[in-house]
Amino acid sequence: MFKNVIVRRPAQSLSNGITSNPQLGKPNYENALVQHDNYIKALKLCGVNVHVLEADERYPDSCFVEDVAVCTDKFVMVTSPGAESRKGEEKEIVETLRNFYEEIKFIQAPGTLEGGDVMMVGDHYYIGLSDRTNGEGAQQLIAALESYNMNGSVIDMKEMLHLKTGLAYLEDNILLVAGEFISHKAFDQYTKIIIDEDESYAANCIRVNDFVLVPERFYKTREKIEAAGLKVITVDTSEYMKVDGGLSCLSLRF
Repeated sequence: MFKNVIVRRPAQSLSNGITSNPQLGKPNYENALVQHDNYIKALKLCGVNVHVLEADERYPDSCFVEDVAVCTDKFVMVTSPGAESRKGEEKEIVETLRNFYEEIKFIQAPGTLEGGDVMMVGDHYYIGLSDRTNGEGAQQLIAALESYNMNGSVIDMKEMLHLKTGLAYLEDNILLVAGEFISHKAFDQYTKIIIDEDESYAANCIRVNDFVLVPERFYKTREKIEAAGLKVITVDTSEYMKVDGGLSCLSLRF
């Protein structure tokens, strides 16, 4: 069960965020604020305490707070973002994390790691090797996990921005899968909900206690999740989609 969630308000500089989808246009800041408000409301419906950090105009992508830390039950790992424009974001989360964790670890150079590349399944953590997360960063996280009697494994990736761009663990052995991960042998043991190619963005859902947050307007994905017996709350993240952001990116949950 999650008790706490940390979010950071979007900055007006969000329109300058990293994107692989320029054809979607620039985010509308006012709409992004409304969507963020609704995201927070949805999280509260899941029974968590939401801790809201102020916007940081220096970092256009800083509302995607998931990438700057990996939260476990025993320690938190402050990451080292692989994107040049995001370096420094991780330093701004440390004091907040001290309110919740005594054990704080840090990824050291030349390691890079972003939280969007890390998927927790119980005490096991899958770590995707991407343009943002390298092998050195992954091994540093695995070493830390093993020192606390947890473990991790590395997943080679070719297509996705982040591991959780195409995967979401929904507890109860249920895994949302899209794209290159559909036939990946590392996930054969799970009950898979396969995301249709035209709804691939919806692979980035999050299970928060008794609910699954699903992006709005992805009806086929919602129906598949509900057919698996899970309760769904839909949230509009269309402004964040324009800068490669999804539901998991917008929060740290622990």
